[in-house]
Amino acid sequence: MMHTTVGWHVEMEFMEDDQHTRAAALVRLPDGTEVRAHGHASRHTIDANQPRVGEEIAGARALNELAMQLLAKAHGEIDAESGRISHPINV
Repeated sequence: MMHTTVGWHVEMEFMEDDQHTRAAALVRLPDGTEVRAHGHASRHTIDANQPRVGEEIAGARALNELAMQLLAKAHGEIDAESGRISHPINV
């Protein structure tokens, strides 16, 4: 049987104009640290103005960066605990 011991909440904010969407992602971890990341999307001038699509692209890029930072954090913690250099954690 699995038990949930922690939960993470990711916050996303978007800033948009007619051509660009910027996303900011934040996760607060149980150890008190915060990890922040950003993503960006640009609309080509011939494309229809669809803010939702820009949000999805910019948000996905921000979450991808967030994931990479979390992997790097975990890798550093593994090395610190083990006292050796471990293999990189890849997606």
